[in-house]
Amino acid sequence: MGYANLAACLRDLEANGELVRIEDPVSPYLEAGAIQRRVFKAGGPALLFTNVTGCRFPMAGNIFGTMDRMRFIFRDGLTAFNRLHQLEPRLSSLMQSASLLLRGPRWLWSMLPRRARSGPVLEMEASLSDLPQLVSWPGDGGPFVTLPQVYSESPERPGIKGSNLGMYRIQLGGNAYAPDREAGLHYQIHRGIGQHHAKALQRGETLPVNVFVGGPPALTLAAVMPLPDGIPEMLFAGFLAGRRIPLIRSPGRLPIPAEADFCITGRVQPGHTLPEGPFGDHLGYYSLTHDFPVLSVERVFHRRDAVWPFTTVGRPPQEDSVFGEFIHELTGPLVPKVFQGIHEVNAVDAAGVHPLLLAVGSERYVPFAQSRIPQELLTNAHQLLGSTQTSLSKYVLIAAREDDSSLSVRDIPGFLAHILERMDCSRDLHFITRTTMDTLDYSGISLNQGSKLILAAAGPPKRGLCRELPSLGWPVPFAEPHLLAPGVAVIEGPDHRLGRDIQDPDMKRLCEHLAGSEAQGLALLVVVDDSRFAVRTWENFLWIAFTRSDPATDIYGPSSFVHCKHWGCDPPLVVDARLKAHHPEPLADDPEVERRVDRLGAPGMPLHTVI
Repeated sequence: MGYANLAACLRDLEANGELVRIEDPVSPYLEAGAIQRRVFKAGGPALLFTNVTGCRFPMAGNIFGTMDRMRFIFRDGLTAFNRLHQLEPRLSSLMQSASLLLRGPRWLWSMLPRRARSGPVLEMEASLSDLPQLVSWPGDGGPFVTLPQVYSESPERPGIKGSNLGMYRIQLGGNAYAPDREAGLHYQIHRGIGQHHAKALQRGETLPVNVFVGGPPALTLAAVMPLPDGIPEMLFAGFLAGRRIPLIRSPGRLPIPAEADFCITGRVQPGHTLPEGPFGDHLGYYSLTHDFPVLSVERVFHRRDAVWPFTTVGRPPQEDSVFGEFIHELTGPLVPKVFQGIHEVNAVDAAGVHPLLLAVGSERYVPFAQSRIPQELLTNAHQLLGSTQTSLSKYVLIAAREDDSSLSVRDIPGFLAHILERMDCSRDLHFITRTTMDTLDYSGISLNQGSKLILAAAGPPKRGLCRELPSLGWPVPFAEPHLLAPGVAVIEGPDHRLGRDIQDPDMKRLCEHLAGSEAQGLALLVVVDDSRFAVRTWENFLWIAFTRSDPATDIYGPSSFVHCKHWGCDPPLVVDARLKAHHPEPLADDPEVERRVDRLGAPGMPLHTVI
């Protein structure tokens, strides 16, 4: 049976050599986050900071920092999750009805929350300023809750069945927030709380919101699970924990998990927004300051022995990457059931997750044709862009399993080579322009707005890919070309100085030059600021190529044309992946803080042999 609370989890991790206590004073301002990132990078243990400067609460970080530790923490849930496959077609209806759950297998009963009159979380109260003021990056706009479980209910359907539990950014102070009375609530588009907020605004009502921190680890995982509509995360948390989650619910109030470590209760007032951010985010840049809803804080509860769990995010891989990998491990077998014709997907972590989605689909629409062309693949791709979290994808690269039964999206170099060998640049590029984008992606034409690209390739190879860099006599100011992989080259371009939503004349001149040359097996050319850095690792290339480009604005090609509103070109496909004048800064560590972290790794110190 899973852990009833965070304390039980931490005790178990420590007993099994998976947790290290740090009793030296550690500041929540930059230092705790830097330590956590360094230990994560080293594949190290969970961390318990018992002496947090300026705060009476201990902090725990890197709890979910390795796949082995995730599997250990959720070992009971993994066994139960395997049983879900047989119930998957009926799962949504089961979770919508307590009577159906009770008539189902006994192990499903754990999904139903248990009513509690009180619990440890209500033992004591505090103010926002009493909580750990975690600032992860030097440019952050204030302290943030980085592992929040944000709970809301539909104003039209109050109760667990109409609830949402999500991990949305909570800024505890800074900017123009009234100290101890207001917190920032940043949620991205396509999130469940947005539907609740929209209904509250339509009704002219406040939206009650509770923010839980800590408690059963199953609540944390449930808050980031991409569950289908109709499956409340709170029920799924009970399933993962293997036990009914005890909830305290007073008349007219939202429920509170009895075993949570902290609970911030409040309301979102209609029309009340304030600037939130900046914040160092999981794409590896700062998400900038924008107006977001404000949580008017009413009370802050905490248990007597409360521990504040935290993480930090930044350029992948980070601890949230492990969440993604673990979720893929859980849900991978369900992909063909959720998306008809799709066999495998990979939201590429190194590219920031949402910027790049790889998929293996089916191409069976015209089985009698002499040569396959992308047809069913386009249906597959639009399915992915039409539901769940895959709808946030910016680049969707999809290939047909019929062309290679061994093709896997987990082999990124092999998958990309398969696509590049087969793509027809005059036919296979399908742009969706002026559409909604991931809130954290600043490559588009404005906040939440940009473009998407479906690149679907099917049939036999159309070209061989060069294994040496062709001699193409690159025009000034382009320089330092390097071959990353067969058919894939990277070259440096001049600094970008243009505004948003403008194509660059320098890029067009580069394509004019390529139109008069023999591509000689070059299929993809990516223009960057530092080509040596970009080709040093695949991770560098994927991060730069897909987080710094907007398909409609930043894709070019030799002999490009528009015919009946369809854009195409000759190879190579050219992508402008330079940092643009309007992009936020990449995240960078504070050198002085890093030197303090080094001290903890010295002989005799708690992280010796770890970092």
